[in-house]
Amino acid sequence: MATTDRQATTLALAHALSAAERGLAVIPLSRTKLPALRSPHRDDTDPARCHGECGRFGHGVYDAATAPSRIRALFAAAPWATGYGIACGLPPHHLIGLDLDTKSGTDSSAALRELALRHLFTIPATVVVLTPSGGRHLWLSGPPDVVVPNSASRLAPGIDIRGAGGYLVGPGSRTDQGEYRTAPGTARLAPAVCPPALLRLLLPPPRATRHPTPAAAGDHGQGLVQFVLAAHEGQRNTRLFWAACRAYEDGIGPALVEPFVEAALNTGLSEREARATLASAARMTGHQP
Repeated sequence: MATTDRQATTLALAHALSAAERGLAVIPLSRTKLPALRSPHRDDTDPARCHGECGRFGHGVYDAATAPSRIRALFAAAPWATGYGIACGLPPHHLIGLDLDTKSGTDSSAALRELALRHLFTIPATVVVLTPSGGRHLWLSGPPDVVVPNSASRLAPGIDIRGAGGYLVGPGSRTDQGEYRTAPGTARLAPAVCPPALLRLLLPPPRATRHPTPAAAGDHGQGLVQFVLAAHEGQRNTRLFWAACRAYEDGIGPALVEPFVEAALNTGLSEREARATLASAARMTGHQP
């Protein structure tokens, strides 16, 4: 390995350990921005879906760690790594990344400003990472009971979202395009809380469903309760939170608390989880839970 590559790996490990001290779980990345460790199941004829249960490295973001000993072991297994990725959606920050791209020929920053004006939110002061291509990564913190999915240009052209199961290239990483670095004045900031109006835009839109609804809900309320009832495992909290936010915005939140709880119980959530999510939605929309 060339001396410059060894230096890049040493620097990447140092930056990764520093990020872990802030509670950010990390993995080693190659110069292509992909996870540096290949899947141990790549040659399996019928690979089972494994998220690291096998005990080996090579499961992408599921390898992410904050423990220094594990991070060192990951980098030792990938001595060619020149960068690191920061896993999104994990405690304590529940990181959400807004990737403002410049390669698509669109003005993603202007698109974000237009969204902010239209939906009445502002992006607070937060960590900003400058990419080698001229783009920006904005770090935001989401609520612990909400799963924000990854998406590409769904929010607006040129704006990609890094949520649960995704990762952001950490500042100090070196890639084929250049170095990622923190924007001046933002390195010491914590990821700012995602504005509620923006958070609602990041959640999946409702889909039509044929599930029955409690008779206590009105016409609009019945649709929201049906949306909760249609949730599958992995999206139950997200759907409940989204529906509750809409209900509180429309002034029918308090009337739908019990129908929402009943619907959540039918999807497999516990009553404690359901009421905690409803209380979070009430707070996020400026209402008293």
